[in-house]
Amino acid sequence: MVLSRGDEFPLHQTAEPVAYSGTDRNFYDRYFFNGYAPDGSGFFAAALGVYPHLDVIDAHFNVVRDGVQHCIHASRELGMERMDLIAGPIRIEIVEPLQALRLVVDDFDGISADLTFSGRAHPIEEPRFTHRIGPRAFMDYTRMTQNGRYAGWIDVDGDRRDLAEGTTGTRDRSWGVRPVGTRDLQPMPGHPLPGFFWQWTPINFENGSLFFHVNNDSHGRAWNTRAAWAEDGSEASELREGHGGMRTRLTARTRWPSGGTLSLALPGAPEQVTLEPLGRFQMKGLGYTHPEWGHGLYHGPIKVAREDIDLASIDPLQPENLHVQIPVRVTGNAGEEGIGVFEQLIIGPFSPLGLDEFLDGAA
Repeated sequence: MVLSRGDEFPLHQTAEPVAYSGTDRNFYDRYFFNGYAPDGSGFFAAALGVYPHLDVIDAHFNVVRDGVQHCIHASRELGMERMDLIAGPIRIEIVEPLQALRLVVDDFDGISADLTFSGRAHPIEEPRFTHRIGPRAFMDYTRMTQNGRYAGWIDVDGDRRDLAEGTTGTRDRSWGVRPVGTRDLQPMPGHPLPGFFWQWTPINFENGSLFFHVNNDSHGRAWNTRAAWAEDGSEASELREGHGGMRTRLTARTRWPSGGTLSLALPGAPEQVTLEPLGRFQMKGLGYTHPEWGHGLYHGPIKVAREDIDLASIDPLQPENLHVQIPVRVTGNAGEEGIGVFEQLIIGPFSPLGLDEFLDGAA
């Protein structure tokens, strides 16, 4: 029996039941959230991933307080039921599709939360990400992204705090093919693992949302990029698209951004914005490049763990620490003020920033 609750809804993409997602074992379906107060404090983030052909679901919840990133990691067997969005103490409820979602963390080892996200406008659809290493599809996925406002509370070790008024952030949904689960050790003849360069900057302004992302090759040539603007309340037909270019600074002896200047050709958005750091969030807390809690890894019927990361003491050039989100204060060329994140991951050489080795840091 492979029928599941999803088969009651018109969601099918093939002639098979929803439990099957084509034939690629690396197919995934993911939710992501982050949020922050108007001054960039109180940063939190969450993610939940479904891996139909690995029959695993995992989730993570993080909050940064006083220089420590407190993390809950959870994984369980999926049982071929993709509509059951629960992993350990973490669950997602879809209140209104494309508009409102609820994220609940039942108490585990002193951490709990109840948060509701409400979108500011219709989500944007980013260009399809398709990238090959020789003949092999390294990634092939679609993502929708949406800025929004949060209400709710977070408790860490008995210190329960309501979200500050004006707390905003971003959520996304992506699905398709990425490397997940146990790494494929089969080499691709003649095609060594290439470098990877990624930047993503969803920003909340007072009356609208700015989105920019870019995937570059090692010489700085973009293979996927787009800028978009969504005024509050915009419907899908009212979203505006354009182009952007980022000039980036790196923190010395790291691969983390220390700020940047984004130039835009995008109706409705400022022509130029500067991004100044307000903190740092390690994406490994959500499983990205985490050596133990990587996406889709099998941990048995169910496993939940807490992890606390001292942000000041980690080695910035360890592979699991390269991927970061930096909360940023944003200023437009006409004085517009906003707040958002600057996500970056650089693996391997990247000549525009003077990175020559696989894991060297900035001068």
